[in-house]
Amino acid sequence: MIDIQQLTFRYSRQAVPAIADLSVRVREGSLFGLLGPNGSGKTTLISILAGLLPVQGGRVTIGGDELRGNVSRIQRFSSLVPQEDVFYPSLTVVENLAFFAGVLGIEGAERQARMREVLGTTGLERARAMRAGRLSGGMKRRLSIAVGLLNRPKVLFLDEPTAGIDPQSRHFILEFVRRVNAAGTTVIYTSHYMEEVESLCDDIGILDEGRLLVQGSLAELLAGAAAANLDALFLGLTKTALRD
Repeated sequence: MIDIQQLTFRYSRQAVPAIADLSVRVREGSLFGLLGPNGSGKTTLISILAGLLPVQGGRVTIGGDELRGNVSRIQRFSSLVPQEDVFYPSLTVVENLAFFAGVLGIEGAERQARMREVLGTTGLERARAMRAGRLSGGMKRRLSIAVGLLNRPKVLFLDEPTAGIDPQSRHFILEFVRRVNAAGTTVIYTSHYMEEVESLCDDIGILDEGRLLVQGSLAELLAGAAAANLDALFLGLTKTALRD
């Protein structure tokens, strides 16, 4: 589904590239866990794959289409749910969904059907008339996910979806991720919670300083490093120094 070959990216006025000669393959239908310390390049990579940053060097193919020159086409079947809220606080839940469905070109009866669908998937039916700014942290995260589901993506990028939310919402989101992946959606999942990635993901990649350190199933990675768990493997590869 996603084939990244020798990808490079450097922010202006920065001497060190954020992504350096990175090659990764993500199988169609997989739930891919993308790990790395702060500043490792995770969010930069996700932003490139979602078409928010350009491919400066190398080659990226998503769903058979090369990303460079085909961003709009790829965005029609992919979606990013970033760490930040992606809605208007002054609008209600249903008004936000209607607005973003319109941005996506979803109109008429199809718009209503998609809105009902994502409200049900994210458990927001009872909150549909609430102003988004008054939702709890967990419900706000669900609304961001609902917006990301409006185009029924084949590829879903989830960047730290459970950071800073209550345990009930975290449990709901983890179960949602399992369901949407089981239904055939390829999911790229970033998190700092090792236990989430251990329980969810069938393939894992660890980045540091813009480079891929390892990739494989949890069992393969642990066996290869003789590590007791993912946390031990991660710390062994990226060391324990604090990152900005």
